[in-house]
Amino acid sequence: MKIAMLHGPRDLRIEDLTLDTENLEDDQIWVETEITGFKIGTDRGNYEGAEQVPGAPDFPRWVGDSNLGVVRGVGSKVAKFAVGDRVVSRHPHQSAYVARDSESIVHVPDGVAAEDAVFAHLYALSMHCYTKAFFAPGETVAVVGLGVLGLGAVALGPLFGARVVGLGNSQVRLDMARDMGAHEALLSDDPDLAAKLDEFTHGQGIDLVILTANPWPAYRTAMEVVRTNGRVSIVSLPGRGEEPLDFNPLDMRWFYFKGVSICAVNDRAGSLFPPPEGDHFDNDGRCVHVLSLMQEGKLQPSRLVTHRLHYSDMVQAYEMAYHREKNMLNVVFDWKD
Repeated sequence: MKIAMLHGPRDLRIEDLTLDTENLEDDQIWVETEITGFKIGTDRGNYEGAEQVPGAPDFPRWVGDSNLGVVRGVGSKVAKFAVGDRVVSRHPHQSAYVARDSESIVHVPDGVAAEDAVFAHLYALSMHCYTKAFFAPGETVAVVGLGVLGLGAVALGPLFGARVVGLGNSQVRLDMARDMGAHEALLSDDPDLAAKLDEFTHGQGIDLVILTANPWPAYRTAMEVVRTNGRVSIVSLPGRGEEPLDFNPLDMRWFYFKGVSICAVNDRAGSLFPPPEGDHFDNDGRCVHVLSLMQEGKLQPSRLVTHRLHYSDMVQAYEMAYHREKNMLNVVFDWKD
């Protein structure tokens, strides 16, 4: 079995590991990977040696969390999956894995292209930006940061009933946002941004800002553009790898005086009307919904695939991300030898 392991900043290696597929336990499945997807922001932060995220393992450590494969074997008590099923999981960049059937692994419906399905867990996180912040249809949403997660939020917004504006720092990414369904896309440093957003919202302001970019200037933009009593839904890691702040992130101008609610997109979402059992908005539930939208042809992350690489060329993608190349977005790695 091949696996990508990071031994230190910018030291990514493809290594061989032994995988026992002959002695599956009762609740285990064996999956052979077809493709994996690249999560640019988080993986770049790991690759360049940004400060460690709490709970992340020390070096050497695996990378990646978007894996699409085919089930090749199942334990004797596994009923959820069968040999031949396509599944998408949060397992790393690796050629195969053995996992418990209770892990975050979701069956991919027929008719969903592999290059769409591999991004299902990432788009489920984009969906969580809406559910965690109690989005209501008809609200106006600004997405700050137009990477994979941001453009996922852009694409999902109109499907949920939002009017969406994408805010980024690259014309290339603004064009991608429009292609994914944004009603408007603007440069975040546009000197006329406030006036343009006022026109876009007919004077009502931005109800919900979804922040997917780590740099502090992006955080500041989010807090500035949200309306009074609005919400900022944060799925990024503000300040990761940044120099110390030169401003107060909770300045009264943007937080207290505006009555802004800041929401961390992590863990479970609340529910005003919880089901008797389970959670409609857990990660797997969101992933299933995202896959259903893909099956209906309403959601196509594959439209933004800019690079298709063999896994042996993986470092090339990480280096492009390290150098912030804006023409790279969705990247898929092929694990067929």
